[in-house]
Amino acid sequence: MNKYLFEINDFSTGNDDLMLHETLFHNANGYLGVRSNYEEGYPEGYNSIRGTYINGFYDFAEMKQAEKLYGFVEEKQTMVNIVDTQGIKLIVDGEEFSMFQGTVLKSSRTLDMRKGITKRTILWRSPNNREIEIVITRMASFTMLPLFTIDYKVTAKNFSGEVKFLSTHIGNVQNYFNPDDPRVAAESFQHVHVEKTGAQDGVSFISSKTSKSNLSVWSVVKNELSKEGEVQQRVHSHSIDCEISTTIAQDETVSLYKYTIVCDSIRYEDGREHALELMNEATAKTLAGLYEEQEEFLTRYWENASVDVDGDDDLSMAIYYNLYQLLQSVGKDRFSNVAAKGLSGEGYEGHYFWDTEMYIQPFFLLTQPDIVKNLIEYRYNILDFAREHAKIMGHTKGALYPWRTIMGKECSGYYPSGSAQYHINGDIAYSVINYYLVMKDLDFIADKGAEIIFETARLWLDAGHFHEGKFMIHNVTGPDEYTCVVNNNYYTNTLAQHNLKWAVKFYELLESKNMTSVVEKIKLDHEEIETFKLAAEQMYLPYNKELDINPQDDSFLTKKVWDFENTPKDKYPLLLHYHPLHLYRHQVCKQADTVLAHFILEDAQSLSTIENSFAYYEKITTHDSSLSTCIYSIVASKLKQYDKAYEYFGESAKLDLFNTHKNTKDGIHTANMGGNYMAIVYGFGGLRIKEDGLHFAPALPKKWTGYNFKVRFEDSVILIKVEGDNCTFSLQNGSEKSIHVYGKTYELKDSLVIPLEEKSHA
Repeated sequence: MNKYLFEINDFSTGNDDLMLHETLFHNANGYLGVRSNYEEGYPEGYNSIRGTYINGFYDFAEMKQAEKLYGFVEEKQTMVNIVDTQGIKLIVDGEEFSMFQGTVLKSSRTLDMRKGITKRTILWRSPNNREIEIVITRMASFTMLPLFTIDYKVTAKNFSGEVKFLSTHIGNVQNYFNPDDPRVAAESFQHVHVEKTGAQDGVSFISSKTSKSNLSVWSVVKNELSKEGEVQQRVHSHSIDCEISTTIAQDETVSLYKYTIVCDSIRYEDGREHALELMNEATAKTLAGLYEEQEEFLTRYWENASVDVDGDDDLSMAIYYNLYQLLQSVGKDRFSNVAAKGLSGEGYEGHYFWDTEMYIQPFFLLTQPDIVKNLIEYRYNILDFAREHAKIMGHTKGALYPWRTIMGKECSGYYPSGSAQYHINGDIAYSVINYYLVMKDLDFIADKGAEIIFETARLWLDAGHFHEGKFMIHNVTGPDEYTCVVNNNYYTNTLAQHNLKWAVKFYELLESKNMTSVVEKIKLDHEEIETFKLAAEQMYLPYNKELDINPQDDSFLTKKVWDFENTPKDKYPLLLHYHPLHLYRHQVCKQADTVLAHFILEDAQSLSTIENSFAYYEKITTHDSSLSTCIYSIVASKLKQYDKAYEYFGESAKLDLFNTHKNTKDGIHTANMGGNYMAIVYGFGGLRIKEDGLHFAPALPKKWTGYNFKVRFEDSVILIKVEGDNCTFSLQNGSEKSIHVYGKTYELKDSLVIPLEEKSHA
């Protein structure tokens, strides 16, 4: 099996399958994303989410509130479908190619994760018995982020004649909408308006502007034919057509090379000129040269990112697919982040959530920490919006990050499961702390990270209060969106405690290094630091002595347990079939909440408490969220319940490839993909990042013969290989390190072989 190759043969043209494949085979590079639609389109009556997106490029849209109470969000940002340059119609001797006419003799769709391309291959017999082979290769370049290419090859199998391509460049596009699904936009709206179209020297261009956010985007397109042909270009008010005709002989292959460059006004002062310059650069390199650069980039990526599993081919394929999608999704600059669906679709309208910090950053932190630095810098760039949001929410000091956003303002219209999720502050602080623990980059902390830590810590002091010797935080929502607006959510309080502790540590560390400019900038005084310390020490963490568990919040255990036995399967996910208040009145969890806290801050509780909490919440968690099963897998591994861990892991790994949540058509589940990585590295590998370094507790699932992965730590790269009865730690490069394995400390100078505590029966 080629683990870098995902392929579907003789694929279905049913509408549901087409929309799923639009997602699964999309092309993206962290800046630009293009859905995998048929170039020639679908028949009338078919649904399609045909889109091209730029990470961080947005328009404003109205968010209607039934009651206009103070602070309710009435305007949101939404990711914009910017242009359609996918269109290529093929006409052979007057017959137009369509998967829905004539006879498809053979077909396949392929994603090559080593080469960074997708392919659609069709052997087609026309109604008049002309047979042609079509191979369409698409690429979103990792080395020239604004570039998307289509390589359209046609081979005549049993005839000679005329071949004609009609290539389109369309600016008049709209976003997808579905009024029946809360996870996508509910209304249609024209977000981009074409301002100018034109063509010169074989290059077409369209400049467009958003309707409300006043952002501009420029797209330029060039079509090149592999042989001489006749070209006619027609410029319209909202589009440009390019008709290219030539002859084709039997067994001859004719290729159309279509280059697209898109540039936005967020990143470029003169996007049109920059796009034209990049077009000249791309076409000078030729497509073959660009393919070579793409493969070289991915060779470097996989060198550190690979996670190899021996013994389960399907799972291994799913793992590689997920790791590739993370690379396609993650923003590569300080202007962007990671949308909940990456750049694969319009689910959740392209918004950024806590997913980035808690599920996606851990992967990049251990493989490409520079990307994490960009992601933190994005949060730093929107810090002023977070300060303003805190004021709107009634706080006099500090910053409150928005629950969902693109450019920094809150986009959550339903505050109980949105803005009330104050743990977003703790999540972002947690990611900054982990970056420091892995990279020891105190300069970056002094420059940007500490300001985030201090301002989020200030928010906790204003949101919470001291009561009878305890610090409490009331009326917030934890990760579980089936339990909203509660007092003392355990997850939120533990993250707040962690945030406050590290605010004190960073203050002391920066002071000791005479790096206190940020302290002066935000007028942080010593009295605040002392209050941070006291609040952390007196933080109230709900605990039930009788059950030896941490209740999810103060009232959770007093509620009636949801009647799971009599809930029909077709009523899941519950959020689509039951009123929120009905859910809130029951003990039922959408996803890991307290269990997640037991993973990321495991030292806050005893092992028995973690074990009892896990058993308790497992019975009442539906995993309606894609963020859940990976966390249950990790904690099950910690508790040495390896069969259970493996079962949860399998559900997580195959979520998108097997469309288990039935909504992959709207886009991939990027957070789950990051969680899937964590289920191996943090779960079976037992990795934890702590102040004294990296800790490991590897185990080998009984269905595997072995697995391995690499991690970056400070200046070093470490290979961890688990097979047979041993785990081997090898220093690939960098200086020697102290590591902790099964609670013991070892000096890693070259290679260490340590017997597995849990051998192959795990």
